[in-house]
Amino acid sequence: MKYSKKILSKVFVLILCSAVAVTILVAQQFKKESLQTKTQQQSQEVNLKRASFWESLGNKVVACKLCPHRCVLKKGETGFCRARKNINGTLYALTYGRPVALHADPIEKKPLAHVYPGTRSFSIATAGCNLRCKFCQNWEISQADAEKVDVEFVPPKEIIARTKATGCKTIAFTYTEPTIFFEYMLAVAKEAKAAGIDCVMHSAGYINEEPLRQIAPYIKAANIDLKGFSEKFYTTFTNGGLETVLRTLKILKEEGVWVEITNLLIPGVNDSEKEVRKLCRWVKENLGKETPIHFSRFFPLYKLANLSPTPISSLMMAQRVAEEEGLQFIYLGNIPQQTGEQTICPVCGKILLKRIGYNLLENNIVNGKCRFCGYAVPGVWD
Repeated sequence: MKYSKKILSKVFVLILCSAVAVTILVAQQFKKESLQTKTQQQSQEVNLKRASFWESLGNKVVACKLCPHRCVLKKGETGFCRARKNINGTLYALTYGRPVALHADPIEKKPLAHVYPGTRSFSIATAGCNLRCKFCQNWEISQADAEKVDVEFVPPKEIIARTKATGCKTIAFTYTEPTIFFEYMLAVAKEAKAAGIDCVMHSAGYINEEPLRQIAPYIKAANIDLKGFSEKFYTTFTNGGLETVLRTLKILKEEGVWVEITNLLIPGVNDSEKEVRKLCRWVKENLGKETPIHFSRFFPLYKLANLSPTPISSLMMAQRVAEEEGLQFIYLGNIPQQTGEQTICPVCGKILLKRIGYNLLENNIVNGKCRFCGYAVPGVWD
């Protein structure tokens, strides 16, 4: 079949026009996607917060001074916590306004046994942590990269609004490690104080003194994980240090923060009677016999999934040792035993706060005193 040059010329023009049209559409789509990416990047940059507690070492190298790791970061590098990054010679907090968890919890879940019992606490956390605990129960978020998680931006004022909307009495910085979202925590805590809302935290206590003293006036109560009582344990299982945590506990006490302690007993790791006794003795001598201590049962997970759950006998041993060392308020967690979570009056021996798990069934504290004998119960009460 033969075609005239005129027809072939028209066909060629049509093909050429179609190709041009496709090229234009592809270019427009590429431009659109580039603009969207640029807009997302700009949005993230707008919400980025310049970090506190760092210094420039020159040549766009910075040193973070928030925690004892004191990371020295070159341009583009992220700290050990995965939450603070050197961007062009300035340290930024990648966690500011970017919570990975927002939930209304019973205050007893923190755990805080002597703080507004029976109330709820609006709990927040971001990705990242400045420790590497091999037994972490929230490792999916604590060991996540704060820069890579996809979350909505929630400003401090919005946290206050949500706290009120859910009827929570307090705000809790918890789940991961509050130290690594220090700037966000401080901003929320300041807004909360202005709104008449108390803040509490659950922390591993691995933080430098200056930032700790800065946040302390805005924290009503803290539960600190005293994970073990030897430097070897901390080095091997957490990448942290015992002395820093002990200093943190002393500083919080000095600053007037109500302190409670959690000690997770791990079979064959930190559950010897000798170590538990040393821990309890230190608590009594440095924090006071009225300091509540929560011995918690370990269950196999994360990097210690090969171990067995803590025997109930180990928790009973810890309770006995704590009593022998003179501690007044001892709690046993993660066990199917109702008596482990009761608050007992150290004077008359009657139940002050009766609980099953996180549920408060009975409250015999009136105006901060035992209903039965008038003993002034240490804690934070209405």
